[in-house]
Order: sequence, then C-alpha cells, then structure tokens
Amino acid sequence: MTVSVDLGRTEAGQPALLDLEELLATRLLVQGNSGSGKSHLLRRLLEQSAPWVQQAVIDPEGDFVTLAERHGHLVIDAAAHSEAGLQLAAERVRRHRVSVVLDLEGLDAEGQMRRASAFLGGLFEMERDAWTPMLVVVDEAQLFAPAVAGEVSDEARKLSLGAMTNLMCRGRKRGLAGVIATQRLAKLAKNVAAEASNFLMGRTFLDIDMARAADLLGLERRQAEQFRELERGHFLALGPALARRPLPVRIGAVETESRGAGPKLTPLPETPVAEARELILKPPEPGPPRPAARRPPPLPQPDLLAQLAQARPAALHDAAEPAPQSPEEVAERRLRLEEVMREVLAEPDSAYRPVPVLYQDFLVRCRIRGLAGKPPDMAAFRRLLAVGRAGIGEAAAARPEWQQAVERAPSLPEDLQGVYLLLARSALEGAPCPSDAAIALAYGSRSLGRARRVLAWMEEQGAIFCRPDLAGRRIVTIAGLGWETAPGDPEAAVA
Repeated sequence: MTVSVDLGRTEAGQPALLDLEELLATRLLVQGNSGSGKSHLLRRLLEQSAPWVQQAVIDPEGDFVTLAERHGHLVIDAAAHSEAGLQLAAERVRRHRVSVVLDLEGLDAEGQMRRASAFLGGLFEMERDAWTPMLVVVDEAQLFAPAVAGEVSDEARKLSLGAMTNLMCRGRKRGLAGVIATQRLAKLAKNVAAEASNFLMGRTFLDIDMARAADLLGLERRQAEQFRELERGHFLALGPALARRPLPVRIGAVETESRGAGPKLTPLPETPVAEARELILKPPEPGPPRPAARRPPPLPQPDLLAQLAQARPAALHDAAEPAPQSPEEVAERRLRLEEVMREVLAEPDSAYRPVPVLYQDFLVRCRIRGLAGKPPDMAAFRRLLAVGRAGIGEAAAARPEWQQAVERAPSLPEDLQGVYLLLARSALEGAPCPSDAAIALAYGSRSLGRARRVLAWMEEQGAIFCRPDLAGRRIVTIAGLGWETAPGDPEAAVA
C-alpha cells in the first residue's frame, strides 16, 4: 500500500501528494527565504506523516515543540543535557521508536552544532536490528552544514558537518530519511544539498540562491526569476516523491501553532503626551542606601617601607618567581600528576565525559592533594589524558622507545592521540591488538562503527597499517617505528 502525504493543492486544484515511502529512500531539500512559509511546510509534512513514520526534529529555534501537544512527540531540552547524554538518548529513541523534538533554543551556535551532531551520531550509530524507518527533519540546515567556516571552532564545524553528511549520504541504508530546510542555499554545504532527490523551492530573492535553486530543478537561468514571484506558502515541487516536472503547489493548513511566528500588528494605545512623559522620563525609584565608603589608611612613610623590606624574610623576596626544581622534583611531580589522572580515569563513565569536565575534576583533585606549582594547562592536560587512556605501565613508560611514540602522537588530532598511544603501547609490549570496543573506549565513544572508522582514517593518514592474519584477527603496525601488535580479535570485549 502506498502512503501519500497531502501537502496542499496544485494550481489546478488537485491534491499535492508526497509519496512517503519514496521520500524515505530519496530525501528532501526545502529552500526559502525568511517569511516564505518554509517552517509552515515542514509542520504540515510532520503533522500529516506523524501517524505513519517515526520522526526526529532538529529544532534550533524551538518552533516545533508544540507537536508534543497533539502528536505526542517527546521534547528534549538540549541545553539540559551533555553531548554524551544526547547520544545515548538518540540511541534509545531509535530503540524504542519514539518521535522526538530536539529543542536547541537557548544555546549558542557552537553549542547547537555540538549537541546536534552528538544526537545525529546516536541515531546513525545504531546496530542493524534498530534500522527502522525514521524521518529526520533539520530546520535551518545551513547552521549545521555550513559551506564555509564561521565564528565557531573548526572542531565543532567538522563534527556537525560530518553528522549531516552521514545523515544525507549514508543514512538511507540505516532507515534515516533526511529532510533539510534552509534559508540560504549558497550557505549550505554542496555535498549535503546534492544528496537530496526531492525539492520544494519557495520565495527567494538573492541571485546566487536563485541560480542554485534553478540548477537543482533543472531550469534555465532566465527561469530562475520566477522564485521572486512566489507568494508565501507557495513552492515549486520536483522529485520522484513529488512530481516528475516542476509543479507549483500551495501548502495547506496546519493543526498546531508555531512559537516562532512573528508578532501581529496591533493599534497603539492612546496615551496622552503628558502621561507618556511621566511614564518614560520619571526618575528611578530610590534603591537601598549604599554603605559609607571607608577611607583607606594612610600610606606608610618611605623609610618605614625600606625597613619592612629589609626585615622581610629572604624567602619572601622571590615569592613571585618559583624556585627552580631539580630533575628529581620534576619527576616526582609528574608521577603525582599521573596518579591523579589515574584516579580521574577510574571514575565510572569517565571515558564518555567531555574533556573540559575531566579537566575541572583533575584540577580539583590536584588542589585536594596539595600539589604545588602551576597546574597543567588544557593542552598539557590533553597530552596527559592521552597517555593515561593508553594505559602504559611504569616499566614501559621508562623505555626510551616509548618517548618516540609520545613525540609522534601530537601529529594527530587531539581526540585520536589516546587511540594512537593505545595501539603503540600494545605494539611496544607485543600485546594483542586492541578490540573495537577498547578503541571506542579510548576515543570516548560507545560506537564500534566509529572505532573502525577511526582506524581507517589513521591508516589513510599513514600513521598505522592494519592487516588480518589467516584467522581474521587484526594486526596493527605503527608507521615509522616498526612496532607491531600481536593478532587480536576485533570483536572481543574490553578487558
């Protein structure tokens, strides 16, 4: 049985139908400037398809939370959860087939990108038995898949762009049907937009956006002018789930209201000028009395200052400059820092906690232990964390060969250095190659698929080489060092 979604009416007055099963296989791109009715279209699509398919809405402005009132969507306040928590929530959403709205309102741009990518990663990284059909709607997609770098960090942009690329390029086999909406086609990454086979193009004014819209619909450049003439709520539809040729459609009414609707014009109050002056320009209410300022004590005479400086103990003269430490003291301090790091990593779920949270825990433990001197900065902490996650023993750490691996690790991204040192440690000790589960743990993830992609990426960069033995067990060679692990079972559990 074919399931069709009624979007509204065509110019001829016929129902504008969307083939839902075809949409699940071919994805959809919606484009329209602000005020074109883009969000109204998404709401109509979500409402009409809610009885038929599970839905997940990435909502940067909190416009779609009202779906919960009528259609039972679970609303998740992203600001109240960590990235790891959202990834786990997404896995449970797919497992239990619950429709959900991820409300990103209240977060800055980087926070929205990080949490959206974590949630999309949880939807994507599910086991095969949970690959059921799911409609994933991303509003304002140019925020999560920008064409060029913006004010956010490169790390956040790469995470978000990677998650959006996975959704649109590789999500079909996993049951994920991406529906992305954007105000500006020119600001949306081309590799993300190009994966859509269905299009609904609304009112557009900028030449560069009209040109891209015309290219996607197969129109000539001179025909792109028609996008300026479209009324609010009118779109050109094209694609296997919509129409074989560009078809003008008018979107129908919706059942729920948007919280993001603009304010309506209302008459101004008839306030007399004198009353308005009193309301606007009256003096502020008196606040609580301020305490009287104390006069500072008189400064001591110069001769008294000289006497105090001479009488001060010698140790205080150099308090601003720490005394140089001997090699033994430096080694002792490093051992104590490594001991604190082991305590941090011994905490439950420490592998899945964000690095800044681990850093704050580390600093608190250092203060509790009374470690003197300036604490490690974030960069030094990340290096210490990578070594700690590798689990290198004292005997192996003392070997000069190990320092070669430590020196090579910074050539990789910070989040991969722990994985590299884990593999290097196993190769140095001649231990079996770590399993996918152990590699995912060192990377800070529960996804075995992500662990395998990490290995593949490191191999592409020439940092390692992987090969199987005759029994199918994995062997990893550390490039440039010649170390090689013993054969290890990739599917083994973490020891």
